[in-house]
Order: sequence, then C-alpha cells, then structure tokens
Amino acid sequence: MAVPSAATGAVAFGSGTLFLVFLKAGALLFGSGYVLLAFIRADLVERLHWLTEQQLLDAIAVGQFTPGPVFTTATFVGYILSGTTGATVATTAIFLPAFIYVAISGAVMPRLRASPIAAGVLDGVNVASLALMAAVSWQLARAAIIDVPTAMLAASALIGLMMFPVNPAWLMAAGAVIGRAVYRIAP
Repeated sequence: MAVPSAATGAVAFGSGTLFLVFLKAGALLFGSGYVLLAFIRADLVERLHWLTEQQLLDAIAVGQFTPGPVFTTATFVGYILSGTTGATVATTAIFLPAFIYVAISGAVMPRLRASPIAAGVLDGVNVASLALMAAVSWQLARAAIIDVPTAMLAASALIGLMMFPVNPAWLMAAGAVIGRAVYRIAP
C-alpha cells in the first residue's frame, strides 16, 4: 500500500484499525454479505482513504469470482492492504461476529419470529439492508461503467441474469474475455 499523506487525508494504516473495521462490518451485517460493500466503501474508501474506488471494485470482483461467500472480499481487501497478515486479520474479524451470533441466536430466533414486534423489526432491517445494497450497487456501477463497452457489458449481463438461469461465474468469465478483447483493440 502506498504511504498515506496528509494531503490526501488518508489515515495511517494499522492492523488494529483494520480488525475493528471488519469486526464492525461483521457485527452489523444483516440480510446479505453484499451489505458489506457499503461498510467497506464508507470506511476504507471514504473515511480512511486506504482503498481507491478501483481497488474496491477489484476486491468485489475477486470476491464474486472465488468460491465461497462474498466475505472473501474482506480477505482480498486485507491482502491488498497488508499482505497475508492483513488477509488473516480481515478474515478473522469479519467472521468472528457470525460465529458468536449463531451460538447465541440458535435458540432465540424462533421466539423472536413468533413475536409480532420483533418480527416487524427483523423485516424492517431486511428492507433497510436491501436499500443499502441498492445504493452501493448504484455507486459502484457509476465507478465501473466508464464507457460504451462497459455499459454494453453491464446491460448484457443484467439481461442475461434476468432472462436466463445463467451462473454469474460464466457472466464474469465472459465479461473478462470480452473486456480483454475490447481493450486490446482500443486501449
């Protein structure tokens, strides 16, 4: 990682801060791992300035392309920031709250869902999570769709996902091949 400067407003990197950022994200995520993107963007791109928008997009792509949960994005972000140590710190921090929550909530969740008030709260959190995912998707799309070829790829992928039961990994592979071909022809 480049050394942060006072001129950029970047905060000096620290493993403890990285742990806390991902611990907070892991503790507050609800509904989907895609909400993670809102936390990463807010903390690591906008507040700490440890990542650029492009690095975040690359981390998301790696998280989507690799097997496993979208949380692998956290591992890749940690790796970008501090190699193997950063990857280990970020991965541990993002998954730790889930293990604790599962241990605690296993017996409690059926009773919560049985309560109309608690069920309403959980439903409200689900809707708020969906809104967060939509907002971050919009922000990331604005950063990723930079020209006509990327707009065409995005539209084709969206149509493919909506009309056909295609595996997203195939769409990503096709996007990589097409993107390489397009930008090899016209850099």
